[in-house]
Amino acid sequence: MSEYHIPVLLEESIDGLDLQPDGIYVDVTYGGGGHSRRILERLQGGKLVAFDQDEDARQNLIDDDRLIFVSHNFKFLKNFLRYHGIGQVDGILADLGVSSHDFDQPDRGFSFRFDGNLDMRMNQSAEKDAVKVINEYDVSKLGEIFREYGEIQNWRNLAQTIEQARSTQKIVTITQFLNAISRCVPAKIEKKYLAQVFQALRIEVNGEMEALEAFLVSTIELLKPGGRLVVISYHSLEDRMVKNFMRSGRIDGKTEQDFFGHLHLPMEVITRKVIVPDENETAKNPRARSAKLRIARKN
Repeated sequence: MSEYHIPVLLEESIDGLDLQPDGIYVDVTYGGGGHSRRILERLQGGKLVAFDQDEDARQNLIDDDRLIFVSHNFKFLKNFLRYHGIGQVDGILADLGVSSHDFDQPDRGFSFRFDGNLDMRMNQSAEKDAVKVINEYDVSKLGEIFREYGEIQNWRNLAQTIEQARSTQKIVTITQFLNAISRCVPAKIEKKYLAQVFQALRIEVNGEMEALEAFLVSTIELLKPGGRLVVISYHSLEDRMVKNFMRSGRIDGKTEQDFFGHLHLPMEVITRKVIVPDENETAKNPRARSAKLRIARKN
């Protein structure tokens, strides 16, 4: 068994679940199994359901009768818990984003550090990949993606540059893409800019924001009273959505009131101040630098 992914904020997130030995828990982003393994170590008679749509995750499956593995996106959390006869659970953990393993695989196309096909699919059987997005989306939709999901300032120029480049040759590799957009990349912030571009494409390819919204909303019904929701996010779009949801029970952050003016708050925020990795963790695992951990309890 290979641990191909270094779990971020491992102890903090596991402690946040407030594990009960006989409880039922869900790890919706199994990856290399780091968080799941630690959960199982603390269970005695409990059960863990783990989700991951990436086929590579199967090579790290833990041999444990208490583990139920589901090869699907966590937006289908409610459906598959019901399929396995589970109504409510004691805690749910989500470590969002892409695993360090996938970032280091050139053929997956998640990183601008390597050449390879522009893939970026977390679910490798999905039809839409980054090649389709870059070559087939109209220029206005491309620009919207870079503006919304990458928070890129020159999003309009970037989209127009891609449109011009693909008119002469289909863009299918990372090197082709980098060459096509080179004149749009600010020299002083090259790595940050490219990271934002690749993030935007990855989010669009995988429908990440839609999946996150569906997942978060489902946790209100699926968590038992007192159950914990633990989420690690890596960029501002994710973190904003998670923060809004935990505070108000809504993605837009708006609070709802009953007839008497009492606030309806499905969740109680445990982490009044967001938890971030310390210097020791970020030194060992650069991916952890942007991680933010938030914890809430079901009312």
